[in-house]
Amino acid sequence: SITMVVYAVAADASIIRIFLAGFLPGLLLMLLFSGYIAWWSLANPQRVPPAEAPTSLAEKLRRSGSLIPCGLLIVFIVWVLVAGWATATECAAYGVLGSLLIAAASRNLTWRNFWEGLQSATRVSCMIMFILAGAAFLTKTMAFTGIPRELAEWVDSLQLSPYALIAALVLVYLVLGTALDGISMIVLTSAVVLPMIQKAGFDLIWFGIFIVLLVEIAEVTPPVGFNLFVLQNMTGKDSNTIARAAVPFFLCLVVCIALITLFPGIVTWLPDAVMGRER
Repeated sequence: SITMVVYAVAADASIIRIFLAGFLPGLLLMLLFSGYIAWWSLANPQRVPPAEAPTSLAEKLRRSGSLIPCGLLIVFIVWVLVAGWATATECAAYGVLGSLLIAAASRNLTWRNFWEGLQSATRVSCMIMFILAGAAFLTKTMAFTGIPRELAEWVDSLQLSPYALIAALVLVYLVLGTALDGISMIVLTSAVVLPMIQKAGFDLIWFGIFIVLLVEIAEVTPPVGFNLFVLQNMTGKDSNTIARAAVPFFLCLVVCIALITLFPGIVTWLPDAVMGRER
């Protein structure tokens, strides 16, 4: 969601519409990931560790006790945002308050982890604000030079088909994702890419989900793949093993991008249905 907020600020788009647009592609991606995991488990039964599955509903609820409150908090925040009862900033405050209440109720809230959480949130917020400030300066500078307008007109003069333009952008962002994090990718390229997208007639909400998926690909692309480092620390496996295991999920992300490109309604249907079409 942080990536979506950064894109919405960079593109001057509706944060609520961006959030809504991410639901169906997220569901599609979940089905692709789950389908691959199920297929791999059936194809390699000897490599699947045995697990004790809960049998009764009471046992399932007990094991989900920590997950249910977090899920309800997410649903509540999305609901008040979509219903227009609160702005995005107010919803963030509700999220913080709800998280503190859940932590206190589960007896996991201490002064130490509360202070560590404040420090972590401050560092992340300062990082994002500095990146956005630099991006704003870059955008003004690029607008002053006229480069985005000239580049957009040049791309228009090439008479590229929409699919050819999207394919070119996929290649560009895949290369950038090997060296940059997702937020930097968005803010450093928005000044140039967004005029091209608008000139080509693409919906900015759709392009937001498109670029978020490309950012997720960057998270599993070596050498600077944040998710790969996390999995390496969790499993103790070497980076090459983790990278090879991530290849099928990389391909699932590519398939998802192809599907939302061929069927853009996967992205735009829900925000249009809930909030109406933008004029």
